[in-house]
Amino acid sequence: MTLPGGRPIAEIVHRSWERQPVTSHEAFPSGPAASLSEPIRFDGRRLRSERTRHLIIEAYLMLLQEHGRMPTAAEIAARAGYSVRSIFERFTDLEALSLATADYAIALGQAEAEPRDVDGDRAARIRSHVHTRAQACAKWLPLWRILTAKPVEEQLPDIRARVLAVRRANVERLELMYRPELTALDPKARETLVLALATLTSFESWGALRDDFGLSWDSALDVWASAIDRMLPSIS
Repeated sequence: MTLPGGRPIAEIVHRSWERQPVTSHEAFPSGPAASLSEPIRFDGRRLRSERTRHLIIEAYLMLLQEHGRMPTAAEIAARAGYSVRSIFERFTDLEALSLATADYAIALGQAEAEPRDVDGDRAARIRSHVHTRAQACAKWLPLWRILTAKPVEEQLPDIRARVLAVRRANVERLELMYRPELTALDPKARETLVLALATLTSFESWGALRDDFGLSWDSALDVWASAIDRMLPSIS
């Protein structure tokens, strides 16, 4: 996936991870320099540091889900089972923690939202798409609200890049799931429709349907599915 300006999302996402988890190649040396008689050496401090970092991110996400607001460093530390000092040894501030959490969420979200029924009929594609999209919105909406809480002009460049990457991922999924209908349109009409569908299936839309209008999960899905079906052109 690329962002405006041609920068791949992978290039941006890795930058907040100052220290990456140990790979199997690193953990288990191989080759001429690693004879069978040599003991296998693990970088225990690095493994523990990465585990601590991961647990801090998970604690941050759990507190977001529970309270719907930015948790304090003390709350995160208590939930993760570490000291506040441990947090700031790994993240310069809570915005840096939010950034690292966004990277974690993007990677996990992409893994969890594998496209299904891409070659199905129209009804199957709509049903599959809205279900997958709703699951992502429900899971990541609290984090999304933190990332987009500030006006665009006040957002950190790295945060803004991730917001745009997530929006672009939604556009790409729409283009994939509704290719038969979209290819029937001229380029301008296709772009207009995709942007309208992206707005319809945004995090903000899901939050409004569930929180502001009080719709049940199934009713919110029906709203999306019905609107998408009405917006897509008929094809023979």
